[in-house]
Order: sequence, then structure tokens, then C-alpha cells
Amino acid sequence: MKESPPGATAHNPIAYKNEEFMASDDARPLRILAEYLEPMHRFARQGVSGTIVFFGSARLDPNGPLGRYYEEARTLARLLASWSASLPEGPGRLVVCSGGGGGIMEAANRGAAEAGGRNVGLNISLPEEQHTNPYVTPELSFEFRYFFMRKLWFAHMARAIAVFPGGFGTLDEMSEILTLAQTHKLDRRITVLLYGQSYWKEIINFDALVRYGMIGQDDLDLFRFADDPQTALALLTESLAAELQAPTPAFARSRTSHNTWLYQRSGD
Repeated sequence: MKESPPGATAHNPIAYKNEEFMASDDARPLRILAEYLEPMHRFARQGVSGTIVFFGSARLDPNGPLGRYYEEARTLARLLASWSASLPEGPGRLVVCSGGGGGIMEAANRGAAEAGGRNVGLNISLPEEQHTNPYVTPELSFEFRYFFMRKLWFAHMARAIAVFPGGFGTLDEMSEILTLAQTHKLDRRITVLLYGQSYWKEIINFDALVRYGMIGQDDLDLFRFADDPQTALALLTESLAAELQAPTPAFARSRTSHNTWLYQRSGD
């Protein structure tokens, strides 16, 4: 039987086992740090060094008006997982990753699982609970309390991102990645593919952003469009194959953050 530390009792637990304290406002920095260190520890133990992230709506119903995107995300994830499995073992093998919920996220995890591949789910605790879909690999299923820590792990591990139709959350995630790339805050390239050209060009008037000077013409080169799984697969694998040949860091890191402990732990 494992002994408790000297002085620790059920009524006087050591600090990190004190549930009341760990749930308090004062312990928020510890919870935030845990949501950085625990995933890093688990990814290392599971041998996951890079991901292909799928963003898209949790509300998208495979039987609804945009249902084809569910099946196409599922197909693309299956093709990418099969492609990755064909590569030599090592950092070049990438794992499909989603937000772990329903809709496009479920489609991505499902497709990867159908190809026999492990896949990641980065779920978030919400007031209206978002359940983890059943296709996420159990050892790679995560639950986050803080949106910004979850988004850090999307960017931290991503080598490519496929953005399917979605709402505020998808727009937020996509915009953050594009902003990091636009401002050269990443010291390696993340391939961004917007799936469903007609949807995205209706939702976002990219040409107007250029015309009004809000972005530069060359910012349109930060992403590509695709309208079918085979084209998306070709664009992603071509870009990824070139990127994986170059000696790049395991994590996407800030170009200017050289002295912080977190980035030192990531290899900076």
C-alpha cells in the first residue's frame, strides 16, 4: 500500500491533491500549465510528432443540406491516414486530428479510424457538453477547459490544416492560423487548405479584403482551395512531402520567443 507523504491526511491533503484548491481561482495557473504539459507528455509517449488537423462545423449533419461535406471529410481523412501509413516510420508519419466532437470532427476521426490509423481528438468542455465522438483513439483523446490551450495544441502539432465549412468556431481557428502565418510567427510552414470553394468565397470576400488594403495580394497564397477529396489529397500530400524533407522542428514555435520555459521544453 502506497504511503501518504508525512503530514498529509484525508482532511489535510498535499496541495496538488487538494481538489477544492485545484478548482479555485488561485490555482488557475496550475490548471493552464497542466493543459500544456500533460498533452506534451502523452504525445511523446504515444510517438505522435505531427498532425493533419480538420476544422469544421460540429452542427453539420450528414443527412442535412451540406451533408456531402461530412462524407468528403471522412473520405479525405481516410485517404490521408492511408498515405501517412505508407511512409517510413518516424516524424514523417502524421496523425489525423480534430476537435473531437460531432459533424466534420466526427467525420475526420471516423475516416482515419476506417483506414486503421490512430487519430487525435482535442475536445473542449462547454456549458452544453460536447461529447467526444466514438472514433477518437482512446489514448489520444483529450479534454480541455481552456480554449486558448486547446488552440495552442492545434497549432503546435499541425503540419497541415483542412478547413471545412463551419461557423464562428471554425472561422476563429482558421483566422488564428492564417494570422500566425501572415505575421511570420511560425518558424515552419503549415499548409492550409479551404475545402468548399463556393462556401468560403461566399462567407469571406477575400478579394474585397485585398481591395480595401486589409490584407496583401500575397496573403492569398497562404491557403489553397479544393472541392473534392482527391484534389485535396494531392494538394496536401504534395506540400507535406516537400515540407517533411526539410529539417524542421517538431512543434510550431514562435520566431521571437526564445527565452521562455515553455518553448525551451518544446525544443526552442
